Amino acid sequence: MSETDSIEAASRRLERALDALEAAVERRGEADLSEAAMAGQIHALGSDRAQLAGELDHAAARARRLETANREVAQRLEAAIETISGLLDGKELGAQGVRQCPRSA
Repeated sequence: MSETDSIEAASRRLERALDALEAAVERRGEADLSEAAMAGQIHALGSDRAQLAGELDHAAARARRLETANREVAQRLEAAIETISGLLDGKELGAQGVRQCPRSA
């Protein structure tokens, strides 16, 4: 092998090594971009999660208030029904009492 052949062979090996290095640098750059994009997505998901957690807390608090109001309304309705039933029962008893009493004349 002549000196020129050795230089050409070394030059080709150097060129292949530089091509491999360039490809590795390109892959690393793509990986870095992909990592940065993933970090951005993770940050966005974290923000969304925080917002959703806040909305869930508000919804849960509203549900508790509605449940409390529902119980209060149910108690008031029950009391009103009992009062009205009592009044109606009293009128029926009074009406029956009048009918059952013989007339004295």
